Amino acid sequence: MQFTNRSSNTRWILITSSFLIILLILWNTYTFFQIFKNEERLKMEVWAQAQKTLMNVNENIDVELPFQIIKNNTTIPLILTNSDNSVLGSKNIDDEIIKDTLQAKKLIKKFKSDNKRIEIEYVKGKFQYLYYANSPLLNKLKYYPVALVFIIFLFGALVYNYYKTSKISGQNKLWAGMAKETAHQIGTPLSSLIGWVEIMKADNVDSNTVEEIEKDIYRLQNITDRFSKIGSEPSLEEKDLVEETQKAYEYLQSRFSKNVIFSFKGPDYKIPISINPTLHSWTIENLIKNAIDAMKGRGSIAVIIEDDGHITKIKVSDTGKGIPKKQYKSIFEPGFTTKKRGWGLGLSLTKRIVEEYHKGRIKVLQSEINKGSTIQISFKR
Repeated sequence: MQFTNRSSNTRWILITSSFLIILLILWNTYTFFQIFKNEERLKMEVWAQAQKTLMNVNENIDVELPFQIIKNNTTIPLILTNSDNSVLGSKNIDDEIIKDTLQAKKLIKKFKSDNKRIEIEYVKGKFQYLYYANSPLLNKLKYYPVALVFIIFLFGALVYNYYKTSKISGQNKLWAGMAKETAHQIGTPLSSLIGWVEIMKADNVDSNTVEEIEKDIYRLQNITDRFSKIGSEPSLEEKDLVEETQKAYEYLQSRFSKNVIFSFKGPDYKIPISINPTLHSWTIENLIKNAIDAMKGRGSIAVIIEDDGHITKIKVSDTGKGIPKKQYKSIFEPGFTTKKRGWGLGLSLTKRIVEEYHKGRIKVLQSEINKGSTIQISFKR
């Protein structure tokens, strides 16, 4: 508990420090922006004064300095107008825009919103007006904080994603370890059950009873094998997909009530596919059990295998409550469940087995609310 609290405190200290650093950078950027903006205002006021000097030039006035001030402005866009807003001249603006009266007026309006205009009283009672915009450098500085915050946000997202991935990886290792330990613990009573079956055979117990018990023991062995494979790469074998699917189907068919009507249809020839038989049966069982849950234990389930020589499809259809279209993909995500006591692992494990181990594809083929759904698995031949 102490270690957890210390880690939590450290995390909050880092978050607070990062937030303060961002605020400091934003404040400094804003301060620089205001300083540069004031400097550009001073430059424009000097430019206006130079313009006034050139308009009132005589033989006693040196025009070299005012002329250089006018000429040296190569960055700040400006428009000079008379009292009725007719354009007298411009600087650092495309001539085509100035020639278009409508565009020029829009530009003057924009400049006016950016900066307060400068009045030039070149003769007593007569004025010209200087409108100017921020220089490209100042505009870049204006958007710098936004870019900075965006970069920091991306960096934070990467750190969070790394932290989350590390945490999930640790949880996966824990679950894999627990699964293997569960498989190990089941093995002891399972061995004992196999021994008891042999005693029952020796005592001539009803053969049908012994056979059903053997099927359940085989089922437990399969479950143990599945749990022992979690966290490790399973071995694949070339098996007849029709036969392996039918085995899983028949086992479940014999163990559910007559309220569920089962049907199976598949090709009458072998379809060799590289799969792990234990994991494939887990896939089929998960889909059938989910279908039965969706029907609340009453309805029809159809397992259909279709093959065109290139792609083999296994379709599991039910007459259950259906799946909303927006959940077509999310039902395969870990933790997603509509059951009150579900963990949301069945279909996510099914997807992993089909796509990562068996190199197939799984999807909701079609669904209609309160009428049923069809989930399809496909394998390339």
